[in-house]
Amino acid sequence: MSVYIIARFKIHDRSEYDKYSAGFAEVFQKFDGKMLSIDEDPTVLAGEWDDTRSVIIQFPSKESALTWMTSDDYQAIAKHRNAGSTVNSILVKAL
Repeated sequence: MSVYIIARFKIHDRSEYDKYSAGFAEVFQKFDGKMLSIDEDPTVLAGEWDDTRSVIIQFPSKESALTWMTSDDYQAIAKHRNAGSTVNSILVKAL
C-alpha cells in the first residue's frame, strides 16, 4: 500500500538548509520515492500557516519510506536540514 510523507518546514538558516537541498536529489533517486510537491508559497485554506516550505512525497510502502529516512546517505544530509530548520512530518496511508 502506498504511503505519503507530508512535511512542513520552518527554515531559520537558509544556508544550512541549502546544504540539505543540494544533496537531496542524489540521495532520493536511490530509493523508490516520488516527489509530489515542494511549495514555499501554499494557499492557506483554513487555520494558521507560518511554515516556510511544505513537501509531499509518495513511497510504495511504509517500509520503503522508512528505509529511505533511516539510510546512512539520508542521515548524512538530514543533519543540515535539522540545523537549518524545524520540521514537522507525518506518514499517512493511501486509500
